[in-house]
Amino acid sequence: MLTINRQIAIPDAEIEFSAIRAQGAGGQNVNKVSSAVHLRFDIRASSLPEECKLRLLALSDQRVTGEGVIVIKAQRFRSLEKNREEALQRLAELIQRAIFVSKTRKPTKPSKSARRKRVDHKTQRGKTKALRGRVRNGE
Repeated sequence: MLTINRQIAIPDAEIEFSAIRAQGAGGQNVNKVSSAVHLRFDIRASSLPEECKLRLLALSDQRVTGEGVIVIKAQRFRSLEKNREEALQRLAELIQRAIFVSKTRKPTKPSKSARRKRVDHKTQRGKTKALRGRVRNGE
């Protein structure tokens, strides 16, 4: 059971793992042992709340396929079990990111005193800069 938060947990039956050979350096071991993991999670067939499913499907993430399946490849570690844990962690982070709703911004205005202070400050700066001009004789 993968726990996302207090309300959401994903049963292990909904997550499909397949062991594959890892890419990259690793010597002879990389050619013999399937230590990388492909995690597949079907969003539409999952037990997630409907709102969460819609948000996940709307994500512009390359790990979400057109059929609504999340595919995560984990191959950082040489151990199959560690790669499996990392894939689960990345799935949980992806779902948490989709669940989080940011607060809507309420437009605000500066107060009258703030506007007055701003204009006064601009006037004062203008006067200061005017004094920096060239000094003229006789005027």
